[in-house]
Amino acid sequence: MMVWLYAGLGLLILLLAGDSLVKGAVNLSLRVGIPALIVSLTIVAFGTSAPELLIAINAVIEQKAGLALGNVVGSNTANVLLVLGLPAILSVVHTSHCDSRKTYSHMIFATVLFIALAFRGIFDIWAAIVLLAALSFMLFDAARDAHRHRKASCSAAATEADEVEGADPDMPWWQIIMFLVLGLIGLPLGADLLVDNASIIARQYGVSDAIIGLTLVALGTSLPELATTVMAALRKQADVALGNVIGSNMFNLLAIIGVAALIGPIPVDAEFLRFDLWVMLAASLVLIPFVFWKWDIGRIWGVGFSAAYLIYIAVLLI
Repeated sequence: MMVWLYAGLGLLILLLAGDSLVKGAVNLSLRVGIPALIVSLTIVAFGTSAPELLIAINAVIEQKAGLALGNVVGSNTANVLLVLGLPAILSVVHTSHCDSRKTYSHMIFATVLFIALAFRGIFDIWAAIVLLAALSFMLFDAARDAHRHRKASCSAAATEADEVEGADPDMPWWQIIMFLVLGLIGLPLGADLLVDNASIIARQYGVSDAIIGLTLVALGTSLPELATTVMAALRKQADVALGNVIGSNMFNLLAIIGVAALIGPIPVDAEFLRFDLWVMLAASLVLIPFVFWKWDIGRIWGVGFSAAYLIYIAVLLI
């Protein structure tokens, strides 16, 4: 009974932390005149990717490097299909209002680069350097765009404030920082609590460690993104929802595997090369019409995305 209670507590912490992080990120963007998309690609994305980073480092140290790779690949697939799918069922994600073409192109480049390095058979220190160099370039480019946006329009924050439900351009700095800190701390804490106890429950029902790593851990570490995106969708803040997914996927591929590979080598299992990496790439490419053709992610698409993820999990289990 206590295991179930702890798992439920972890889920509650995730939802509250996701709401807190969205509030802090949106109001930070309003205060400094930076688009919410840029904030989502940096602060929110890093915060919601923290569970994957913690698990990857721990897996490499404990010589379970395969778990680190499976967690990242599985999480990226879940980020697109489930993290955007479920919120779309609850409320239409108006991605037609977002200009995320450049950042999305960066995500696709990161995905292709990651797959190319995977075919070397191992993520070693040289692969880590390449991944972290690509991450540095993308962060520098995002910072340059943010600086350009601030110079172009000092009134951008006031304009966005009228369109974002619950946004307060006059929110005190201490309150913004408090929301961000609570979100960044609460997300990995809640995910860790939920994943650990859900793993115990799974083992009680005879599910193997390999299946837990490929499905439950990947799904569990995507819950911060899901919590953040659900709250962003309900608040009609599509910039945060889409930016969170794009940014988290880039962080997962470039930062998490990059840092983990510095600690120790990560061998690539042949099954990843045959199946899982291509599913991850296909899931990423699914977003093309929503990014470039300005389609909204409506409820029908949300059901389709979620169903595709369930089919993927079913194939893994079989």
